[in-house]
Amino acid sequence: MNEPATHADADLPTYLERELAWFLAEAADEIRRREPGFVTGVDALTEFVLGGGKRLRPTFAWWAWRGADGDPEHAEGVLRAVASLELVQACALIHDDLIDSSDSRRGRPTVHIAFAKRHAGENWLGSAETFGRAAAVLIGDLALAWADDMFDTAALPPATLTAARPAWRAMRTEVLAGQYLDVCTQATGDASPEAALRVSSLKTAAYTVQRPMHLGAALAGAGQDRIDPLLEFGADVGVAFQLRDDLLGVFGDPSVTGKPAGDDLREGKRTLLVALGLRQAGPREAEVIANAIGNTALSQADVDRVREVLIEVGAVAAVERRIEELTATSLAALKRAQLTEPAAGRLTDLVARATQRTY
Repeated sequence: MNEPATHADADLPTYLERELAWFLAEAADEIRRREPGFVTGVDALTEFVLGGGKRLRPTFAWWAWRGADGDPEHAEGVLRAVASLELVQACALIHDDLIDSSDSRRGRPTVHIAFAKRHAGENWLGSAETFGRAAAVLIGDLALAWADDMFDTAALPPATLTAARPAWRAMRTEVLAGQYLDVCTQATGDASPEAALRVSSLKTAAYTVQRPMHLGAALAGAGQDRIDPLLEFGADVGVAFQLRDDLLGVFGDPSVTGKPAGDDLREGKRTLLVALGLRQAGPREAEVIANAIGNTALSQADVDRVREVLIEVGAVAAVERRIEELTATSLAALKRAQLTEPAAGRLTDLVARATQRTY
C-alpha cells in the first residue's frame, strides 16, 4: 500500500489541512505581489478556510475513493482534489451568512460583519454595511474560483479528473439551486414539510455527502453499480445531517454551534422541524411558532418557549424518527456498495458523527 494513502487514513484531517494551506499559499502569492490592496481579502479567506470546520465533505470523498479501490499511487493527487471541496464550502458559508444576515460563525464575526467593522474603524467613505456585503460576495466568489483551480491542479491523470468532473459540476449547481430554494421558501412563506425536504436534499445532502461520495468513487474509476448505492447513501445521510443541524439551530448550545441560540428562527428558516411543528400544533402553539419565524427581536425567553412548544407537539420526536429512518436506509445502501475496508467501517462511523451530534 502506498505510504501517503495509509498515512492519510490514520490522520486525514492533518493531510487535508496541509493540502489546503499549501494551495492557499500558492494561490495567494501571485495576487499578493500584483495587487497588495487585495491582501486583506485573501487573508480573510485563508483564515476562514483554515480557521475551523469538520472537513466532512473531503472526508466522505476520500473514503469513497479508498473504498472503491482507488489507485494508491494517486493518493497525493486525490488529497488535493477532495480538499478543494472545502473551498466550495467556504463560498457557501460566506454567502449563506450574508443572505441570512448572520453576525457570527464559529464564534467569530462573519465575513460581511468583519469587513463592515473594518470600514467603520478606518472612517472610510460610504456605508460600512454596504462595503461589508460587497466584500463578502467577492471573497465568497474567490473561494469558488479557487476551488476549481485546486481541483484542476490535482496531480492526477487527465482521464481521472475528466471522470470526476460530472460529479463536481453537479455539486456546484445543486448547492446553488438549494440555496435559491431556501431563499424562495422564506420569501413565499412555504412552511410545508415537502418544501423543507427539497431544500435539505439540494442545499445540504447533495453537496455535503452525495456528490462528495460520487466524486471520490469517480476518482477511483468506480462503475455505476457502485456509484448508484453511494448516491442513495449520500442522499439519505445528507438529509439526516441537515435535520440534525435544524435541531441544533433551535436547541444547540452556542458554545458548541458557534451561533446564537435560536438564530435559525430569527433568520426565518423554514426547516422540517418548523414545518412539522406548525402542522401538528393547535392554534395557540402554532401562533407561538409562527410569531418566532423571522423575528429578529426574538429573546432567549421567546426561544425557550418555542423549544417547549416544538417538544410538546411532537415535532422534535418526529424529526428524530426521520433521522433514525434515514440513517438505517443509508447504512443499507452503503452495504450494497460493497466498499472495501477500512472505508466501510470509517463511513459507518461518519454516519454516526453526522447524525447523532448532541445539543
